[in-house]
Amino acid sequence: MQGDASNEQPGEGFGYDQPMVRPEAESRGNVLVVDDDRTTVELVRMYLERDRYAVHVAYDGPTALKMAGELHPDLVILDWMLPGVDGLTICENLRASSTVGIIMLTARVTESDKLVGLTSGADDYLTKPFSPRELTVRVGVILRRLRGAGSVPEAGSIEAGPIRIDFLERQVFAAGRPVALTRTEFDLLGAFVRHPRRVFTREQLIQLALQDDPDVLPRTVDVHVNNMRRKLRQEGQAEVIGTVFGVGYRLDV
Repeated sequence: MQGDASNEQPGEGFGYDQPMVRPEAESRGNVLVVDDDRTTVELVRMYLERDRYAVHVAYDGPTALKMAGELHPDLVILDWMLPGVDGLTICENLRASSTVGIIMLTARVTESDKLVGLTSGADDYLTKPFSPRELTVRVGVILRRLRGAGSVPEAGSIEAGPIRIDFLERQVFAAGRPVALTRTEFDLLGAFVRHPRRVFTREQLIQLALQDDPDVLPRTVDVHVNNMRRKLRQEGQAEVIGTVFGVGYRLDV
């Protein structure tokens, strides 16, 4: 690689780099890369910029949180072990305040580590050593998914696989057939449809869909999810709400 990343960085301590933006190519999105290993940072940045992403870089936890608040990136690639504030804490903070895409890129490789990362709100989890090409593909997949499901269209409806939700009329259709859901079931399904294949913990579903009601116990979510599954099956729809054991649920479409 050419150049020394340490010479690019302004200020004292860690800090961050400004993105390299090619004027002749429109950016496909803003990505914040957070890692204290400069070799990893430069490798990730090279591949992302080759795919026309505008890349911002932070080398420590506090700077990452500051940049995320200022730049509002489309996606964050996040190491676990960071100076100042660890990646897990950053992930939880970001997820509590936004729907930004998050990929954990870390040397922690056990299954329990992956479950913890996903529980904290990450959309994906990739272990080191990693394939830069695979990483850029995953970035594209997550951004397409978020842009497709992150907001309600003007018509007030969102489709995810065989499921369509009309938020204005509060109606649900499975493969074109109406499904009668309770208010709570509707709100839960709405969270899933807005973020297909994202893993939600029970606590996150309570925050997103149940207005963080203190009277709702985490296991109550299981009852509502099972009721939704039963009603969808009654309309001839195959199982679309999957269980991620030890973590929570996701919409598998």
